[in-house]
Amino acid sequence: MPDLDYLRREIERMRIQMGRQRKEILQLQRAGIGTASAEALLSRMEAKVESLCAERDALKAAEPRQPKGRVLGGRTW
Repeated sequence: MPDLDYLRREIERMRIQMGRQRKEILQLQRAGIGTASAEALLSRMEAKVESLCAERDALKAAEPRQPKGRVLGGRTW
């Protein structure tokens, strides 16, 4: 099972790739070229990112929480 850092990097990489894909779709549309296959690819990429985000959230929830420490020199009420 991939670790949390790997999932975060993969999500970021895929989001960058999706941005490039969107720009490419816009260029194709301006040129009057059909974009059905490119849009299908983009929707598959979005679904993959959604699943990676769900997996990341599950790993994050399973991680033990560290207690918050007090700030040095902070007031005590």
